[in-house]
Amino acid sequence: MPRSTTKRQSIPTAQPDSPDAQRLKELGYQPVLARRMGGFGSFAISFSIISVLGGTMSLYGFGMSTGGPAVIMWGWVIAGGMVLVVGMALAEVTSAYPTSGAMYYMARTLGGRRWGYYTGWVNLLGLLGGLAGSSYGAAVFTGALLNLRFGIEPTNGLLLLILAIILVSVGVINLLGVRVAAFFSDLSVWWHLVGVGVLVAALWLLPDSHQSPSFVFGKFVNETGFSNPLYVCGLGLLLAMYTFTGYDASAHLSEETNQAAVSAPRGIVKAIVWSWIAGFILLAGLTFAIQDYAGAQASATGVPPAQILIDALGTDWATVGLVLVIGALLFCAVAGTTSGSRMAFAFSRDGELPFSHLWRRISIRTTVPYWAVCMTVTVPFILTLPSLWSTTAYTAVMAINVIGITPTYVIPVFLKLRHPERFTPGPWNLGKWSKPIGWLAVGWVAFCTVLFCLPQVSPVTADNMNYAAVALLVALVLATAYWPLARKSHTDRKNTPMVSDSQSQMHDII
Repeated sequence: MPRSTTKRQSIPTAQPDSPDAQRLKELGYQPVLARRMGGFGSFAISFSIISVLGGTMSLYGFGMSTGGPAVIMWGWVIAGGMVLVVGMALAEVTSAYPTSGAMYYMARTLGGRRWGYYTGWVNLLGLLGGLAGSSYGAAVFTGALLNLRFGIEPTNGLLLLILAIILVSVGVINLLGVRVAAFFSDLSVWWHLVGVGVLVAALWLLPDSHQSPSFVFGKFVNETGFSNPLYVCGLGLLLAMYTFTGYDASAHLSEETNQAAVSAPRGIVKAIVWSWIAGFILLAGLTFAIQDYAGAQASATGVPPAQILIDALGTDWATVGLVLVIGALLFCAVAGTTSGSRMAFAFSRDGELPFSHLWRRISIRTTVPYWAVCMTVTVPFILTLPSLWSTTAYTAVMAINVIGITPTYVIPVFLKLRHPERFTPGPWNLGKWSKPIGWLAVGWVAFCTVLFCLPQVSPVTADNMNYAAVALLVALVLATAYWPLARKSHTDRKNTPMVSDSQSQMHDII
């Protein structure tokens, strides 16, 4: 790739004197990203990353052995309600600080630079872990489809190839601009809603038999090796908690959203509510339709939900179901790349990452942080490699997503509660409910963070150990090691990011 010189310059954006642009300047940043998303787009990108079709299907097999149907269903209800509490608490702070840095910027403002620095590192880890999970899930379901239709064995090498193709594809889509990424997110909403409706209708109408309500809402299955049922129920919450992540995307895209102080918080809350409803309907439809519980767990496809669809609907309808799930996971990966790259961009414009001068560069033509996009799809590929040889490693990647991203949702909330004098509510706020909802959110996330760092299978061995806590510790060690350099290389937040001096450079990268 030919090298080109770079210089600092402003990128013309739509309505540079709009209230959104003025608010961003008040928060310390020069507007450089084009505002091309509205309220629906803000909701759509968070809804796409939550991805009830992709998230629930990806860990349904895990849920079948960690509590079974009862924990799958009631866990979804309880966890979904608590996630809504967390989402409302985060939405209130988002309304006050609508920047791409999201929780990083909020924590920095309310608690100081060190709070923001560590929040940013952990949040970025969670975002990259989520993209790894959705991309790998898409690869696994694609392998199951190939096995179903063509008898092709989904080997590790094949899954690795599919994974690479997926990550390159979602990266290219994001390099084309936020308007293209927003189009995919908008389309994703209808794909998910129609897909859930079609799949559930088929699962209700076509099977010859269904499970009883007592089975769906009362059957407890424990294949973890642990004897404590409460502990097993806690582990089973990972299915719901993994699905309910990524709704901070509305906050990360706030600098590209019109009326962001209202649109972004509404996007967060609406995405959670609609996902909660759609996910319950989908999980109920799938669980009622189980024909052979043990057979589904031992499926030759390697994906228990795929076997449930085959047993209940036949090969043709199972193919339709797999295509719907694969599409949902691909949409999720596109939105996850958008969100993760904006976080990397925002974090780097303050000099908080190694090679920040690369990750904060913006294309003049597309106003996309193109190197940040490339980094965002490369790291998940590396994170996912162990999952190709270990199922436990895959669930650890899911846990990395939960324990990496979920705590950052409430760090700003905790700091707001700790220093109320530093916080001025935005136009979307909880009023008198702010404190009780905030403390409830903090308590729930603290519980989940500890829980998902604990072993998931007994007896614990090197092969089945939960490495999520190790990954989190490594991220914190790396952040601590880089802290002195970050302090030294810190750039004024008011500086604009590095911008490509040549429009042709973007074509060279793509």
